Amino acid sequence: MARAEIPGRLSGRRLGWQAARLTEVRQETSTARTLVFQLPDWPGHLPGQHIDVRLTAEDGYSTQRSYSLAAPADGDRIELTVQDVPGGEVSPYLTEVLEVGDEVEIRGPVGGWFVWRPTGTAPVLLVAGGSGLVPLMAMIRARREAGSRTPFRLLYSVREPAQRLYAEELRRPLPGLDVAYLFTRTAPDGWSRPPGRLGVADLNTHGWPAQFEPDCFVCGPTGFVETAADILVALGHDPRRIKTERFGPTGG
Repeated sequence: MARAEIPGRLSGRRLGWQAARLTEVRQETSTARTLVFQLPDWPGHLPGQHIDVRLTAEDGYSTQRSYSLAAPADGDRIELTVQDVPGGEVSPYLTEVLEVGDEVEIRGPVGGWFVWRPTGTAPVLLVAGGSGLVPLMAMIRARREAGSRTPFRLLYSVREPAQRLYAEELRRPLPGLDVAYLFTRTAPDGWSRPPGRLGVADLNTHGWPAQFEPDCFVCGPTGFVETAADILVALGHDPRRIKTERFGPTGG
């Protein structure tokens, strides 16, 4: 593949900070919102990549965090979905303070392994824990935009129904996409599965059989990701087809 066709770090392109202007805000849950930024020199990106956001105070102090891109490439626009981390330095500013017209610094795109390309034909299993859904949603949206017929299955683990990201969008039928929810703290009334953590039965029921050789993408907190990956291997999935991305306490 020609270098010009590969976004960001995959191409060996030197990543620099760019000024990004906030153009739109969408509230996803009581503690998470999607931020749409415009960057004039954005090189494009692949579903699953992430970016760095840097904030600088008037006294010169700066701090930065990494966030997954929530949507496929769209010209000079990018989308991030940020979950507020209580006591954090960056996420509370992005979820509560930043307003349309404000600017932040962004660097990216970053990452080339945890990505899905619309040219892929193998069945895809997406396993998300909490805000780990964000890069997987970029893959789902890229599939839809490309008109891909690659079959997708999403297993989304979240504490309670009110914390589901993109709830309305995932309710809309999309041929070839199967969505299953796992609630760990509180489940809706009449829900067949009692609240609890991810287990073998969940992945055995809602995942693809190992003999289908699916591409598996797992994203979420470290413990969740390790458990899901171990279960997939125990169920016979090829470890080389299991791609993981994890997040842990970073100060928000």
